[in-house]
Amino acid sequence: MKVIYQHLPPVEIAGRKLVGKVLIGLLVLLSAVVGATAGLLLVYSTDLPQVEQLEHYRPSSVTELYDVQGRVIGTFALQRRVVASYDDYPQVLRDALVSIEDKDFYRHSGINLWRIVGAAYRDIESGGKVQGASTLTMQLARNLFLSPDRSFYRKVQEALLAIQIERRFTKPQIFTLYANQIFLGHGAYGYEAASEYYFSKPAKQLKLEEAALLAGLPKAPQYYSPIYHPDRAIKRRNLVINSMLEDGKITAAQAAEAKAKPILLNLQKDPNTLAPYYVEEIRRYLEAKYGSDQVHEGGLRVYTSLDMDLQKAARQALLDGLTAYERRHGWRGQLANVTALGQKIDKYDDPDWDEDPEVNGYVHALVTEVSANAAQIRFDSRTATLVTSDTAWTKLKVPNIFKVGDIVYVKVLSLDPGGKAHVSLEQDSGAEGSIIAIDNATGEIKAMVGGRDFNLSKFNRATQSLRQVGSSFKPYVYTAVIDQGGSPDETILDAPVTFQTASGPYSPHNYDQKFEGTITLRRALAQSRNIPALKLADRVGIRTVIDYAHRFGVTANLPPYLPVALGSGEITLLEQTSAFSVFPNDGVRIAPRYITKVTDYEGRVMEEDFPDIRDVVSARTARIMTSMLREVVLHGTAVAAAKMPFPLAGKTGTTNDFTDAWFVGFSPTLTCGVWLGYDEKKSLGGKETGGHAALPIWMQFMNVALAGKDPGEFQPPPHVPANSVAQKVDTPDVAPGDGETH
Repeated sequence: MKVIYQHLPPVEIAGRKLVGKVLIGLLVLLSAVVGATAGLLLVYSTDLPQVEQLEHYRPSSVTELYDVQGRVIGTFALQRRVVASYDDYPQVLRDALVSIEDKDFYRHSGINLWRIVGAAYRDIESGGKVQGASTLTMQLARNLFLSPDRSFYRKVQEALLAIQIERRFTKPQIFTLYANQIFLGHGAYGYEAASEYYFSKPAKQLKLEEAALLAGLPKAPQYYSPIYHPDRAIKRRNLVINSMLEDGKITAAQAAEAKAKPILLNLQKDPNTLAPYYVEEIRRYLEAKYGSDQVHEGGLRVYTSLDMDLQKAARQALLDGLTAYERRHGWRGQLANVTALGQKIDKYDDPDWDEDPEVNGYVHALVTEVSANAAQIRFDSRTATLVTSDTAWTKLKVPNIFKVGDIVYVKVLSLDPGGKAHVSLEQDSGAEGSIIAIDNATGEIKAMVGGRDFNLSKFNRATQSLRQVGSSFKPYVYTAVIDQGGSPDETILDAPVTFQTASGPYSPHNYDQKFEGTITLRRALAQSRNIPALKLADRVGIRTVIDYAHRFGVTANLPPYLPVALGSGEITLLEQTSAFSVFPNDGVRIAPRYITKVTDYEGRVMEEDFPDIRDVVSARTARIMTSMLREVVLHGTAVAAAKMPFPLAGKTGTTNDFTDAWFVGFSPTLTCGVWLGYDEKKSLGGKETGGHAALPIWMQFMNVALAGKDPGEFQPPPHVPANSVAQKVDTPDVAPGDGETH
């Protein structure tokens, strides 16, 4: 078509031609820009992840362990995260986060063009890289799918992903994903975990000033840490509060009140410190069965048999018992000194200080100053003074005990305001111990302490340490005799005897170097006489005795030598304690167990543990043995426990040279075992018998464990007429070795 300009002036014709050329040029330029942009978007989007994955997204979360009352006793996690729902986050937290991070969150479609343009202009003006202006959705896209690199390329990808996310998910869903994912410092991921860590309460209970503090952390969690930098944290918190005021989310009065409040943290205690040996046993089991990734990232819920209250009582009893033992043997000195180790006193930090000190707890402290009559010490941020009365038991003067830089072991008697404490000087010479408690009816392990200090040694002396059990093995000998028709009222001769063995004559003796003559089996066990036990074991056969021990659940390899009857064999505390629970259970063994149920992230049951029950001996035998072990408490080597107001029974155990001290005993409902010794199997010292060293620990624990509860009653034993089975013990069956014990 031909355009005719014949009626137009020449100047107007030229102008119209110029406008046409400009329009054509602009169209070409626009097409080029659109094409280039489309090309760039195509390039930037070719390797973008599929946001559809978010529909099935499950962040790494904490595996939690619960005690029998649902209290958390331990966690396993690579990231401390507790996944919460949208409704779990209170309105005040939502408002605070949106006000400071993304005011238009509920209005935009993933990106905020005006913020991006403004941020880009500022970055170009300053010569920096493109940064800032990210919406919550863009931050979510970056945290989930992209690297933290701040570049134009990554920013475009972030925006594209944000748009896709907004198209697929609602605002509450996006907020929840963000709130569960974001890092908030000190290993806490997500606001639920952060609320529990910083304030020891769920996010639903956050106050305005607390919510504002947490909302200000995503910008720079370490820089604004309320723990390390409270001054920065409070400024950032107040900035959040001001933003909320500007947005009309709070009133001026509320803002002023919140900003006037100091930061009050209530840091969550590490639950793993209550029962670390127990938790470690469970960790090894779970990792072996489900794999490390599932355990540390899968958010399992593990329901255990532990009772937190009994665990605390067991730990206290063991530590107090070790303290009493240390004091009986006097001050040994040889304190470690940080200066001698090449460390600076003002920089020293002890592993004990990672936990908050507790009254009646024990902690290692640092000596910072010594005078003629006192020593100044500190543990973490607390200080205390040790004066002459605190150290009187050492029979030494203060300057002869301490020097600056020494690491001392103290018991916390009180914690005073202002960081002061009152402590008593104690000692850690290396003596160790363990204690375990098992519910008779279920086999559930209610308490377990595997050593004095998990920070110093992860070795679990309750489950991993094979130790000679001394006379606590004798009940297996008497069980074999009773089970084969014997009677506790039969008599046996406690007199010198020599057993002819392959390696020569074996002439054992009793602990007190005396002989009682003709005594009943009941008294022989109660007084832990060695000669009668050896005669009985020889009569029924040591292999038969060992077979009975195995039936009770002892898995250790016990050599068929006669001294095994006196406890020369090595058994773990767990197996020995579990075995003793057969007696109050009418001869039934219930295998010990840690876990009752495990569920996955969705709450589906992965395993449910039911008691493993089997018959060991007849009810008749079990009841007779219980009555005989009751005699040990009433009139025997454990008579110190006779004053306790509960029906109790058990057996002491002491090995040669006093290297191991045992007491394993039970009530109708609970069985508890205690062991004391050194890891290197050296002597505890003269007269440190099971009744002297281990029994007091057992008594302290059982007094707490049974207080206020119905202890039940032991089933009465049947009447068993005496016969001559025990009196036939004259001729020994040879067995080499030596194992005189008590």
